[in-house]
Amino acid sequence: MSPTSPSQGSNIENAADVLKRIERSRLFQWSVIFIILLSAISIGAKTYDLPAVAQEILPILDNSITYFFLAEIILRFVVCEDKKRFFSDGWNLFDSVIVIGSLVPVENAEAVLIGRLLRVFRVLRLVSVVPELRSLINALLKAIPRMGYIALLMFIIFYIYGAIGSLFFSSIDDALWGDVSVSMLTLFRVATFEDWTDVMYATMNVHPLSWIYYLSFIFLMAFVFLNMMVGVILEVMTEEHNAETAEQAQQERHDLAEQINAMRKQLDEMHAMMQNGNSA
Repeated sequence: MSPTSPSQGSNIENAADVLKRIERSRLFQWSVIFIILLSAISIGAKTYDLPAVAQEILPILDNSITYFFLAEIILRFVVCEDKKRFFSDGWNLFDSVIVIGSLVPVENAEAVLIGRLLRVFRVLRLVSVVPELRSLINALLKAIPRMGYIALLMFIIFYIYGAIGSLFFSSIDDALWGDVSVSMLTLFRVATFEDWTDVMYATMNVHPLSWIYYLSFIFLMAFVFLNMMVGVILEVMTEEHNAETAEQAQQERHDLAEQINAMRKQLDEMHAMMQNGNSA
């Protein structure tokens, strides 16, 4: 085999640069968002009684959307510099599973449920395409471990108040305070402010000071723990934003270094051509 000539290598690099510019262009990104929204509309349209013409068009539109997503995933894989790490990105893996799963023919009776379900989940690709939504989801996922400890503390408070409510109020309303589990459900109703005053007034007829029980519980749930949850999410979102800013700055420096290297390469080629011309 003959080695690749410099002109062929230059053509390959130019083609790669063109594909990379297409993949990073705002027009292409907005096209992907438009197709995702179109996919969502087509999925919703199937739940209505449509004319025969629309029922014939929708399968064609659905297949076209699937092939577009497949081409978009292939394009992203081609322009990715480190292809071994392409699927290590959770969002790339998620998009690939959704797109490949959408290729399952819905006419296949055994795979009809999976195929339709994955077509519905294609709408979630909007999260992976829009950076702001992707940042929010990443922050939420990273906040879950910290929120878990707060949720555990909330469960302990629920259990304590549920046990107290069952001990003191079960004789008043067994349907609401019969045991600890039912009492915790009643307290969840109180925490969500769903007609909680009716529950409080019913117990206050027997225990006039029971309002202290409800107000202290609402204070802990609505003010303390809720603000703790919000604070954790805001902290993680700030960390995620700072990380994305640093990554973007690093990417800009990398792109600038590539441009400088490309200019140096062009200057070296021009210098070599000038030397060849002088020697001739």
